[in-house]
Amino acid sequence: MSDPLDALEKSITDLRRAIRDASVAGDAERAGELRSQLRRAERAWDALIDADEPPATPSGPVPAAPGAGGSMLPAREHVHRALMLLGTPAAPKLIVGVHEAFFPGELSASKLSSLRRDEERSYRSAPGARPYYLCPALAHDLLSPVRALVTISTWTLEQRIIGPLSPRVNFLTGAVRIAETVRTTFESAETEPSPAALRLLWRFAVNIPGAVPTGPAGHDAAPDLQQVIDAAEVELGVHIDADRATRAETARRARKRLSEDQQLFGTALQALNRLHAQN
Repeated sequence: MSDPLDALEKSITDLRRAIRDASVAGDAERAGELRSQLRRAERAWDALIDADEPPATPSGPVPAAPGAGGSMLPAREHVHRALMLLGTPAAPKLIVGVHEAFFPGELSASKLSSLRRDEERSYRSAPGARPYYLCPALAHDLLSPVRALVTISTWTLEQRIIGPLSPRVNFLTGAVRIAETVRTTFESAETEPSPAALRLLWRFAVNIPGAVPTGPAGHDAAPDLQQVIDAAEVELGVHIDADRATRAETARRARKRLSEDQQLFGTALQALNRLHAQN
């Protein structure tokens, strides 16, 4: 399985490199914003390390296999792990599907609505008290929250922005990550993918041209994982540069116009109108 710790460690490395580049370029504002992201990522890494440590006196068996039994982690940790596996903003239904396919414990989409509100209230009452926050994606045009999509505060601003091509790019990126996770989780253990993982994989594969063979074959067996990855990456190559350019430009605009809390949770239309009036 793609380890959330591995993803966080890569993010930390990338952030340090970006801080160095911004410092060399003399962009103090960008360097400062990246340092804040780095501190949040490092706190999230610490929190995951603590969560993964076994208790000194176990209160019961901890399930190791996906979908087996319950988990003592709170719902926000379940959501965090699913999002770290995907590496993209995601809707509650997809987050629940990823969690069901690869992680133990129970998570329902209904929990995510109240959870998002709780996260923002927690941040506003004590900013930075938590190692990470679950927050909405930001629309590229209005910089307003896209409440149907959940992200993580330790991600870069570019990663949390949704442009015109972002939904498709995120879908294709998710397909690659899911296929790779199925491979490392099940094939390396020489076991068949779980029904939940198989359903999730098919959900991606059937919506990518060339990802599944044509013909009458049913969904009883897993698609060819490399075929899914290759097909997704071919289409990603068409869209990803334009999508990155939109996100990067929007991020530059957001850093100039938005406060730190607005960069995490978006800006209401009333605040947006005031910002336009000032510019």
